[in-house]
Amino acid sequence: MNNHTFKVLEFEKIKESAASYALTKAGREKVLGLIPSTNLKQIESWQEELTEAVEITKKSTSVPVHGLEGMELFLRNLNKGEALRPEQLSKLADFLDCCGKMHRFMKDKEWFAPRVSSYVYSIEQLPDLEREIIRCIRNGGVDDYASKELLKVRKQISIQEDRLKEKVMQMVRSGKYKAYLQEQVVSQRDGRYVIPVKKEYRHKFKGSVLDNSASGSTLFIEPEEIAAYSEQISWLRAEEEAEVDKVLFYLSGLVEEKEREIRLAVETMVHYDVLFAKAKYSRGMDGRKPVLNESHYIHLVEARHPLLGSQAVPLTVELGNPENALVITGPNTGGKTVTLKTVGLLTLMAQAGLHLPVAEGSCVSVFQNILVDIGDGQSITENLSSFSSRIVNIIGILKETNDRSLVLLDELGSGTDPGEGMGLATAILEQLSAKGATLMATTHYSEMKEFAHQHDGFVNGSMEFNLETLRPTYKLIIGKGGESQAFAIALKLGIHPRLIERAHEITYKQAKTYLDEDIDSAAKREREKQIIVNKHQQRAKKPAQPKVKVPVFHQGDNVVLSPGNVFGIVYKGPDEQGNYIVQVKGKKEVYNHKRITLNIAAKELYPDDYDFDIIFESVEKRKNKKLLSRKHVEGIVIDHED
Repeated sequence: MNNHTFKVLEFEKIKESAASYALTKAGREKVLGLIPSTNLKQIESWQEELTEAVEITKKSTSVPVHGLEGMELFLRNLNKGEALRPEQLSKLADFLDCCGKMHRFMKDKEWFAPRVSSYVYSIEQLPDLEREIIRCIRNGGVDDYASKELLKVRKQISIQEDRLKEKVMQMVRSGKYKAYLQEQVVSQRDGRYVIPVKKEYRHKFKGSVLDNSASGSTLFIEPEEIAAYSEQISWLRAEEEAEVDKVLFYLSGLVEEKEREIRLAVETMVHYDVLFAKAKYSRGMDGRKPVLNESHYIHLVEARHPLLGSQAVPLTVELGNPENALVITGPNTGGKTVTLKTVGLLTLMAQAGLHLPVAEGSCVSVFQNILVDIGDGQSITENLSSFSSRIVNIIGILKETNDRSLVLLDELGSGTDPGEGMGLATAILEQLSAKGATLMATTHYSEMKEFAHQHDGFVNGSMEFNLETLRPTYKLIIGKGGESQAFAIALKLGIHPRLIERAHEITYKQAKTYLDEDIDSAAKREREKQIIVNKHQQRAKKPAQPKVKVPVFHQGDNVVLSPGNVFGIVYKGPDEQGNYIVQVKGKKEVYNHKRITLNIAAKELYPDDYDFDIIFESVEKRKNKKLLSRKHVEGIVIDHED
C-alpha cells in the first residue's frame, strides 16, 4: 500500500467519515490512523469483531466510553515526582466509574457478541481506589474529612477567622474611630482585612498601610490589633496546605500503584470507542461483512461507492473465476472510472477491517499491493505532461507488481498518438498479466477488445448505454466488450445514414448498412419526428416547482452534506432561510437544508439524556460551565455562539 493509492481512491475521506462517530479524541485519532492489513487471519478477526459491534449497537447505541476524554493527558502526568491535582483525581474517578458501567453494559451481550464482550475482562475494576478518591476529593478540592489533621487545622482556621471578623467589625462600629473612617465597611487586600481611613488621620491608627484609593484620600490600613490574628491565620493556612499535599501525595501513590491496570483499561476503552465508531459508520452506509479470500477472487454484488451516498448506482462485478484481467470499454461519463475506484476503495476498506456497502454474498480478495493509475497526474513542478507523468507512474507500477497485486489502470495509453498508445497499452497489460497481477483497465481503444478476447486470462467488460435516452446506465456488463456508440448516437441525432456508413467503412475497413433504403415512409416520418424531439427535449419548459418545505433536523443528527458527501453532525437550526449549523471535522459551518441529507437520526445514536456539549464544546468550556453552575468564579467568561 502507498500514499498515492490512498489519495487517488480517497481512502482518507472514508476514515474521516468513520472517525466522526468516535466520542473521544483518542478514538478519532485511532480511526484516522487505520492502515489496511495483508494478513488474512487478522482481517477476518477485525471483520468478525466489527460484525459483533454492529449487533450490539442495534440493541443499544449508548456505549459508556465518555469518561475517556482527558485520560491520555492524565497518564502523561504520572510518575513526574509531583502530586496529582484534585481535578486530575476527579477525572480518574469519573473514568473508573465509566469502566464499571462498561462491565455492566457488556454483561448481557456475551451470548451474541462473545468476542467484543470478552474485551471488558481486561479492564480491572478498582473500587477501593475509586472510593478513596471520592472520599478525599469533593467539589474540585480536598475534602475536610480526607484526614483528621486536615479537619483539625481547618476548624482552627474557621475559629480564628470568626474572631478576626468580629474584632474588625468592633473597630468599625466603635465610636472611637468613627470620625476617622471614610466609611464603615471592611474590605480585604491580599487576603488581609483592612479599614478605610481618611488620609489626614493616618497618625491616629497603629498599623500597616496595605493600599490607598485612586484619589489618595483614603488609606486602607490593617490595624495593629488584628495583625496578630492575620499572622496566626497565615500560619494555619500553611499547615492546611501541607496537610492537603499529604493527602494528594497519598492518593497519587495509590494511583501509581495501579498504573499498569489503568493504562490497560484506557487502551481497552479506546479500542471500544474505535470499534463502535466503525460500527455506527457501517450502519450508516448499510455495510456488511464480505467473504475474504487469498485466491484473487473478487465478487462484489450491488456494491455502492461509499462517498456517493444515495447517488451511487449499484455495481456488480466478478473477477478471478477464472480470468484475472478485466478490460472495460464504454463512453465517457459512463462510469468506468467510478467502477475502478469502487473496486479499489472497497478492497482497501475490507483490508482495514471496515464493512462494505454491498449485498450479501460479496467476496473480496486480500492483496499485498493495490496500485493505481487514475486521473490526469500532470506535474507542473517537474515539467511533465499528462502522458509523461502517467508513464512515470506506470513504470513504478511495473516495478512493484507481483502475483499478490491489484492493479487499476484508467484510460491506459491515452494522451498520445492513438496507434502508439494502443500498442503501448497492450504491451503493458501483457507484462502485468505475466506477473500474475489481478488487473482492471479501462480504454477507448476498440482494438483492446479484440486483444482481451484473444488472450487467456483476460475478459471484456462494458458500461451499458441506453440508445433510447442517449444516457449511460452506469451498469457493468462482463463478458462483452462495449460496442461503438458514436455512430449509433450520431444516427439517432439525425446524421444521414450514408455518412454513418462511410465513416464505418473508413474506421473498420468494411461495409455496413445502417438504414434500409426501402424503409417505408411512415417509419421515416417517425424517425424524423424522434430527431426533432431529441433536438428540443432539453429546451422544453420546466413545470413550476412547488415551494419546498424546510425539513426538520435535530441536534445530534448525523447527516451527509453535498457536494462532496461529507459527514457532519447537526448543531443548531434552521433559521429563516432554512440554514443549519453543522459541525464538520470539529468546525461549525452553515449549510442550507437543500445540501443536507439525514444519515442517522440522533435518537438512534444517543440516549435521551445525552449531553451534546461532549460533541460540540471544548473540554475547557465544559469545565468552566461546570464551575459556574456551582458558584461565581472571577475571571471566567463563557462566550455563547449565535
